[in-house]
Amino acid sequence: MVDVLADPAVSPRFKVMLSHFDLGTFISCEGLGAEVVLEQREEGGNNTFVHQLPVRLKYPNIKLTRPVNADSALVARWFASMEGEITRTEAEISALGVDDQEITAWRLQGVIPVRWQGPSLNVDTAKVATETLELAHHGFLRG
Repeated sequence: MVDVLADPAVSPRFKVMLSHFDLGTFISCEGLGAEVVLEQREEGGNNTFVHQLPVRLKYPNIKLTRPVNADSALVARWFASMEGEITRTEAEISALGVDDQEITAWRLQGVIPVRWQGPSLNVDTAKVATETLELAHHGFLRG
């Protein structure tokens, strides 16, 4: 049995839960992060540095990828539920270890879908069919 905490090379899967929808698990999660937007101000007579003032937090979009599987229909159901009105929701992205136990989780607020990219299906290439879901959000929830 592999000890996930002792072996950081083990790549987890990511379970995605929205307020009212389980989107299943993904094998790749990119964009979890935050950036402080800075405004630069030069001060007359001060030639040694430029003031860098924090303005706001900025959050990149999150891209989740997985091979097409039975969970792929869950994303289609979520999009179908928003027909006519796209509303923001909360989400939780959990990193799962090899034993499907949660390693850690990130709770997000103001989540909306930006893009879903389905597989490119071509009989001439023997590639795994993958899908990518891109989410925008307003930041992390406390607690």
